Amino acid sequence: MTIFKETVDEEFLTISETRELLADVEAERAADEERELRYELARAVEHVNRFAVLDAAESRELVDELLELEQVGGIATAVKIADLLPRNRDELRAVFAQERYALSGDELDELLNVVAKYA
Repeated sequence: MTIFKETVDEEFLTISETRELLADVEAERAADEERELRYELARAVEHVNRFAVLDAAESRELVDELLELEQVGGIATAVKIADLLPRNRDELRAVFAQERYALSGDELDELLNVVAKYA
């Protein structure tokens, strides 16, 4: 027997947006005494609480502002930058390490200036 799974929808979320969604799930589970928080969910909640720096609205604004710049490339890269909030060129270059292109110093500085507004 073969089970086929199909991706119905895909949406990129920042860690901050994920924290809000998981907080709702956590509150829902806490309200129902018979449902406990599974290990995986508890670890996910712990992770987002530890690493989310911005609130959800700020992180989405940052992603939108990054998407306006042509050197970002796509939503996946913009979300990664918003999650990591790189502070220098080396940290930002790590985000682009898998890409087939390299950014110049001026392009990196432009991205860092956008990130600095939110960090």
